[in-house]
Amino acid sequence: MNCFICKGNLVKSTTDHVVKLKDCIIIIKNVPCEMCKQCGETYYDDEVARQLEKIIENVKGLAAEITVVNYSDKVA
Repeated sequence: MNCFICKGNLVKSTTDHVVKLKDCIIIIKNVPCEMCKQCGETYYDDEVARQLEKIIENVKGLAAEITVVNYSDKVA
């Protein structure tokens, strides 16, 4: 698969996913992704996207102004 933005090659990697909500910011670290070697654009597979949605839903009610969670701790 190639990057939709620049057509560069994608490689397996991890990234930090940042979600800005009305009352807080949630940072999810070490999220598995495919990252473009050329422009850095990141892509999540369907399962990772579902897990991110679950993590955000679970954390947003408990979140302080800024909350940092580790992806692998929440998925395991």
